[in-house]
Amino acid sequence: MAVPFDVQYAGQVCRAFAIRYQGVVHAYLNRCTHVPMEMDYQPNRLFDDTGQWLLCATHGAAYLPSTGQCAGGPCRGGLVKIALSEAGGQVHWHTAHNLQPVAF
Repeated sequence: MAVPFDVQYAGQVCRAFAIRYQGVVHAYLNRCTHVPMEMDYQPNRLFDDTGQWLLCATHGAAYLPSTGQCAGGPCRGGLVKIALSEAGGQVHWHTAHNLQPVAF
């Protein structure tokens, strides 16, 4: 299961997700590079049946969980990776020039 959260990316509110893969936490925008739409086939489910790939449910683009790079199917490059840190059992995501918290 992925943990969803919202971010502001390039001026738009977008859904993002964090996953744990092989003991390491990774986060990406929930936006397929083939067609910019959310990838979940069910809420917060992005892994294929084998647990080896992040899979876009709409067109079958597959991404490496550890890097977000395209692993097959109709993807154009890799997922937008979000920098994380983990300490004391808590995971925090980090802002970037085009990635900010959603303003309330």
